[in-house]
Amino acid sequence: MLQPVRDGHIHTPYCPHGSADTFSMYVEEAVRQNLHTITFTEHAPLPHGFEDPVPEQNSAMDEAKLADYFQELRLLKKEYSQAITILAGLEVDFIEGYEKETEQFLNEIGPDMDDSILSVHFLRTAAGYICLDYSPDSFEKLIEACASSRQAAKLYYDTLLQSINQPLGPFKPRRIGHMTLAAKFQHKFSGDWTPHPLIETVLDAVHKQGLELDYNGAGTAKVFCREPYPPDWVIKEAKKRGIPLVYGSDAHQARDLGQGIGRMLLST
Repeated sequence: MLQPVRDGHIHTPYCPHGSADTFSMYVEEAVRQNLHTITFTEHAPLPHGFEDPVPEQNSAMDEAKLADYFQELRLLKKEYSQAITILAGLEVDFIEGYEKETEQFLNEIGPDMDDSILSVHFLRTAAGYICLDYSPDSFEKLIEACASSRQAAKLYYDTLLQSINQPLGPFKPRRIGHMTLAAKFQHKFSGDWTPHPLIETVLDAVHKQGLELDYNGAGTAKVFCREPYPPDWVIKEAKKRGIPLVYGSDAHQARDLGQGIGRMLLST
C-alpha cells in the first residue's frame, strides 16, 4: 500500500467559512507530508441569481476576489516550483435550475483552472433550496421537506446524477466531489440508512462519462458520519468499473491535510 502523493481537494483563506490559514501554511504542510501534487479547490462563487440558503450566506468565495485568488496561485506555483506541484482549481456547485449560469461561469473561468471538482451541496425542494451538509438542523429541514431520510438521500443522488450527465461545456470539472455526502448525518437521524441503490447508478454514470471520483477523507472526522465519502464498499465498486479515484482531504485548515488517509490505506 502506497501513501497517496496527491491531494486534489484543498480549501484556502478565500473560504468564508474556513480558517485564516495562509496558502503557504497549506503548502508547507503538504511538503511535510511528502505530497507531490496538490490542488487548491476553493468554493466557486455561487451562480448569479442564486441566494445562499445558509444563515451566514458564506458557502462560497466572493466573486470580486476571484482574480486575486488565481493571481496568488500563480505566484505560489513559482515560489514552490522546486518543492511541489501546485494546481489551481475550484470546487464548483451544481445547482438544479442554474445549469446555464454555471456553464457560462465555467466558460469564463475555465482557462484559469488546471483541475476542478463538481459537487452537490444545495438541493431544490418544495420548501426552497436547502444546503444538505451545513448542519444537523439543515439536514433535518431536508428530511422534513422530503418526508424521510431515505427520500432525502434519493433527492441527493438524483441531483448528483443530473450533475454527472449535464454537459456544462468544455470546462466542466472532471471529478465528482464527495459523492456520498448524503450520509454526513447518518448517525444522527433515524431512518433507513442502508446503501441506496442509486449509488451504483451514480457509479455507472461516472464511468460512462469518463469522470473521476473524489476520495474525500473529511467524513472520517465528522462525528455523525464516521466514514470517508465514499465508503469502502463504494471504492471497491468504483475500482471494478475502472473509475479513477483522487484522494482529497477537503481541508479547511492546514492541519486537516491528510485527514482520512489512514482509512484510505486500509481500504486499498
